[in-house]
Amino acid sequence: MCGRFAMDKETNDLIEEFVLDGNDFRDWSVSYSIAPTEAIPVVRERAHRDGQITRTVEAAAWDFHPSFITSHTRPQFNARIETVATNGMWKGAFAAHRVIVPMRGYYEWTGEKNAKTPWFIHAGAEPGTDAGAPLLAAAGLCTVRKVDGEWQLSAAIITREARDASGEVHDRMPAFVTPELRDEWLSPAKLTPGAETDALVDALLASSEQVAGTVRTHEVDRRVNNSRAVDPADRTLIDPA
Repeated sequence: MCGRFAMDKETNDLIEEFVLDGNDFRDWSVSYSIAPTEAIPVVRERAHRDGQITRTVEAAAWDFHPSFITSHTRPQFNARIETVATNGMWKGAFAAHRVIVPMRGYYEWTGEKNAKTPWFIHAGAEPGTDAGAPLLAAAGLCTVRKVDGEWQLSAAIITREARDASGEVHDRMPAFVTPELRDEWLSPAKLTPGAETDALVDALLASSEQVAGTVRTHEVDRRVNNSRAVDPADRTLIDPA
């Protein structure tokens, strides 16, 4: 699973990395401890009536809540790749409403309850030693519904069986999108269930397998265990313990 992550890039950096031609999410602040239900930046494409397609960075609640679900007892923040193209909760979004969730890395825990050891899983060099270390681009799904008269975007991160260093800490990991797959992944053209959706699942599996080989992990301070108590702007949260 992926239940907490860090994103240390400003909005303009995300535009340069993923968008290049525009953005709406100006309220985003760097955070090293993002938990489910909080606002996260997502990259998505939309097709307009005039045929124009725009790619933007937008705010989404990290809690997938489609309009056809009226009661919502717990956050839906992860979708399993094994059923993402066929499960009724996810299949519509997978066919036409895919996003990228940029992240510096994510956290997982090992050990017993009340004594869990937190680990930070990321790409590239150790934090603080290589400013050019790449962001991870997690594959996500989004949905829109009206709340109190306003449209609200919400999202979930797709997970898969863990590989390489990720698998040493947890049996699941986010499914990551390589730069070569970005355009296809973000395309708003609706996929036909079956061959088209199956092909994209296969492409995402191959993409995330490739990214997994670049992933590293290190232990971090246990104060990150309490998401409500830490300062999310504290970059030392991702430093090696």
